Amino acid sequence: MPIVTIGLDLAKSVFQLHAIDEQGAVIVRKRLTRGQVLPTLEKIPPCLIGPTGP
Repeated sequence: MPIVTIGLDLAKSVFQLHAIDEQGAVIVRKRLTRGQVLPTLEKIPPCLIGPTGP
């Protein structure tokens, strides 16, 4: 299933990426450093991206 939505927990040095498909099933759950965020997002087809958390 293709990724349709990504939640990105923003932090100073470590980020959590959570991607789901159309049915809401988790496709990707990754812990990323600041330097890994853009290279990781560049590999994912266009989709909705938003912050997670309170």
